[in-house]
Amino acid sequence: MAVYEITEDNFDEVVGKSEVPVLVDFWASWCGPCKMLGPVVESVAEEADGFAVGKVNVDDQGELAARFNISSIPCLILFKNGEEAARSVGFIPKDKVLALAKS
Repeated sequence: MAVYEITEDNFDEVVGKSEVPVLVDFWASWCGPCKMLGPVVESVAEEADGFAVGKVNVDDQGELAARFNISSIPCLILFKNGEEAARSVGFIPKDKVLALAKS
């Protein structure tokens, strides 16, 4: 499954109206741990079954980052029915990302 590029403009459509949980990676291009987590998130997206995966560039989407109180990155948030259901801050290995996505 493809990774959705999530913006303020499409958040409500992609995440809020999704019929499946959506794992969202809040990241920035200058962030070392984000660069490590990026390929893990891409790999998880390829295996996604029963959930979707999206990414939010916090530099480009500051309002969206502020809306969800993102103070440290990378930050993974699992949304169910448009509401935050789980959160993880910092790099985590693939098995932990999958566990978060399926929680």
